[in-house]
Amino acid sequence: MTKTALDPRLHAYRDDLAAETLRGKVSAPRYVAGQVRQVVHPATPLWMRPDARDGWATQVLFGELVTVYDEKQGWAWVQLARDGYVGYLRARALSPQVKRPTHKVRAPGTYLYASASAKALPGPHLSMTALLCVAETGPTFARLAEGAFVPMRHIAELDRFAPDFVAAAERFAGTPYVWGGKTRLGLDCSGLVQVAMHAAGLDCPRDSDMQQADLGREVAIRADLDGLQRGDLVFWKGHVGIMTDGFLLLHANAHHMAVAAEPLRAAVDRIARAGLPVAAIKRIEAKAAPEARD
Repeated sequence: MTKTALDPRLHAYRDDLAAETLRGKVSAPRYVAGQVRQVVHPATPLWMRPDARDGWATQVLFGELVTVYDEKQGWAWVQLARDGYVGYLRARALSPQVKRPTHKVRAPGTYLYASASAKALPGPHLSMTALLCVAETGPTFARLAEGAFVPMRHIAELDRFAPDFVAAAERFAGTPYVWGGKTRLGLDCSGLVQVAMHAAGLDCPRDSDMQQADLGREVAIRADLDGLQRGDLVFWKGHVGIMTDGFLLLHANAHHMAVAAEPLRAAVDRIARAGLPVAAIKRIEAKAAPEARD
């Protein structure tokens, strides 16, 4: 294949095939239009190659849509509709029957129940921004198209958003650190940023280098680290955190092995000892979004 500057994380091409949309942009022996599938597992890992022994690249949440370009030996090579990420996931996590989402999970996590009762048997656990097809709403529970029930207080219509992405991120405090994770059960630094921004109706790529390149506007890095505000993103090579005010940094990190808030100066000094200075600070110009109901 001819060399290309296209990022393989965001463009579906391999030596043996490429997405039809890339015809004329990359050289491949075969181009495929792909087929749309929907994730039916609560969350499923996505890998950069079809080897479950590798660490995850990211996770794909319940209800998300993907385009499948190739499937063999139980693996599907896909591109995610939500953020464009490309990789491999287990084909059994996908369904060809696509139910149009009407709602999303707005709580950090929730359960699907067998009936509309808090005493009912709980089923799968879903995390924030998972997508749902609601067939009927009630005073306390909503019934999904597949028959399960979910608490009304834990969901919101697709066009209703958290008013503050930082507050959405703060709800994950104490969540374990998991490389490639994007759920209440575990997430990484850029996964925390992406989930929180998606909850607030803001576009956000998956990896920290993409976030540094695409999000917000540059803020000068002062030696005293003064002048920062809530919502500023602080980047190191391979890491990102969210300022909750001018002093505290919230980040999923391998030092605490959790989502933790700490003084920015403490994080900067500790990471500098590993040879990594602050690479950039970006200020998010967040749009106003309709609030989800209480």
